Amino acid sequence: MPSSTQSSYFNSLNKPVFFGASLIILALLAFSTWRLDLAADMFGSLQANIIANGSWFYVLSVAVILLFVIYLGVSKYGSIRLGPEHSSPDYSLGTWISMLFAAGMGIGLMFFGVAEPLKQFLAPPTAEPQTLEAAREAMKVTFFHWGMHAWAIYAIVALVLAYFGYRHKLPLTLRSALYPLIGDKIYRWPGHLVDIFAVIGTTFGVATSLGLGAAQVNAGLSYLFGLEVSTGHQITIMAVITGLAAVSVGTGLDKGIRRLSEANMVMAITLLVLIFVLGPSVFLLQAYVQNVGTYLSDIVRITFNLFAYEKSDWIGGWTIFYWGWWLAWAPFVGMFIARISRGRTIREFVMGVLLIPTAFTLLWMTVFGNSAIALVNEAGAAELEQMVISNTPVALFVFLEQFPWSQLLSLLAVLMIVVFFVTSCDSGAMIIDMLCSHGRNDTPLWQRLFWAIAVGVVAAVLLFAGGLSALQTMTIASALPFTVILLIALVGLMNALNVELAKQESLQMNVAPSSPPQSQEDWEDRLQNIIEFPSRSNVNKFIHRIVKPGLEELAKKFEENNLSTELKVVDYGVRLTVHHGDEQNFAYGVYRKKHQQPDFSLSEEENDDDDEHHYYRAEVHLIEGGQDYDIMGWSKKAVINDVIDQYQKHLHFLHLLR
Repeated sequence: MPSSTQSSYFNSLNKPVFFGASLIILALLAFSTWRLDLAADMFGSLQANIIANGSWFYVLSVAVILLFVIYLGVSKYGSIRLGPEHSSPDYSLGTWISMLFAAGMGIGLMFFGVAEPLKQFLAPPTAEPQTLEAAREAMKVTFFHWGMHAWAIYAIVALVLAYFGYRHKLPLTLRSALYPLIGDKIYRWPGHLVDIFAVIGTTFGVATSLGLGAAQVNAGLSYLFGLEVSTGHQITIMAVITGLAAVSVGTGLDKGIRRLSEANMVMAITLLVLIFVLGPSVFLLQAYVQNVGTYLSDIVRITFNLFAYEKSDWIGGWTIFYWGWWLAWAPFVGMFIARISRGRTIREFVMGVLLIPTAFTLLWMTVFGNSAIALVNEAGAAELEQMVISNTPVALFVFLEQFPWSQLLSLLAVLMIVVFFVTSCDSGAMIIDMLCSHGRNDTPLWQRLFWAIAVGVVAAVLLFAGGLSALQTMTIASALPFTVILLIALVGLMNALNVELAKQESLQMNVAPSSPPQSQEDWEDRLQNIIEFPSRSNVNKFIHRIVKPGLEELAKKFEENNLSTELKVVDYGVRLTVHHGDEQNFAYGVYRKKHQQPDFSLSEEENDDDDEHHYYRAEVHLIEGGQDYDIMGWSKKAVINDVIDQYQKHLHFLHLLR
């Protein structure tokens, strides 16, 4: 837990990160445009060395990450909630899936849904090109690159950040992943460096994708309306996308990004269904089942296959490229997923992030990829084959041209690409702003607009100067140090989860106490409180007349025994904190909570609230969150005894840690 001395940390813009990242971005942008050849050679050489000497490390790291995520989902840690115990998910399952899918790899499916399966079919890693075996291998490696491994990388970054951010109240930025290792040093220069690294990677990653995507939008508009494919038009397209992203990010996560993500999910499903219905539907169903079976049955072999004996360049151009790209994007996508995942258990989170998007992604690749292979292999679509090789952005529209209603399908595809890029740009701007603002998302509008516009400007400058490929190579190369940081963070997360289980074990006995010790004379008062469903004012009186004096007495006794305490009174309750130095503090709070009144309520008392259909409870909250039991009507002695019971359990928890 961060110390109280860090409270000022969260109050303003993080100037070292903001200005440090901005200056480095400007320097890299200048270097990549003015010395383009040197930048391309330097970054290309760096990537080549990583592939030649570090491919084993990428492959092993991604395998460890996938196994670790699966283990957390099925293990005893799965019940731990990403947030206080009383929290519930901020978003419905459908909205949550839509947002993480749009930010994660939605645009990649539009760009590579046709291109990759067809490229693998034309030049497979081991099979004879353009054969049935090549078709099977093409879909298997496409599933491998876009399946669980990619989503596991996003999931683990999001899980680390969400756990420490929502469970331990650390800033929702990348620096928090290092808290178990360096403690409060995350608030000093080591933490600043980590967040600067994340800002730079996210800015160039989103800008590079924005620049590459502008080419595909331009290709679609050229097909639909005859618009010339040119750098000027692509920069104009990026300016429009950046303007839309600025409007979206200005309206916030719950309005702009959320609504765009939901709309795009509807369009994606619509396009998928249309291609499925207009294409070889029965074959696609058969292919999907068989592709999934082949992928799962061969997943261990392909995960660890480095082509050590075959000496193939294929793995460097495909698998290592993808692993580096997913890892480079992980700080951005992981932070965004963490931002929208508060309140879910680890098991819900893993199942949602790992399985649902993977199943949809693989279905998409089957419908588009198998259909494209069938068009080339059976229908002789030579133009599609040539376009995949020579002009990948146009391949999708040449593919759609083979179906009825091709104009409508292409228009829908262009709209999807634009909205996907808007959601990527605005969510990227939101995450960069959070990295520069101590993890806060209630920042001034100018900060969010600054980064939305900055991403567009970076993309436009790189596209005009021809430096996109150089920066893409640099971004992928930057994944290597981040992978090391991430593996270290896994160790810290595991240690923290073990502490969490020890805490749960210490609370297992009588977590929700039965009737507290009270005199026989007050049983009628307790029963009356229960059946009358107390009003807001009644609960307020109870907290301030019974609970607060009891906690004050306890605080005095703790102080007499040389234990520092803090009593905090707020509008909705009161909280006593007992400080334990370097060990975890003890906190006991009683908060007023509003609930829906049941139909069988016997209360005839006039309610003092606007809504007469609600009642209030005086619920106990510990440092882990709400404990879901009500102490309304208890005597002061009973309240004091409950605090002591919970404090005894806390001391047992500290004993388990020693």
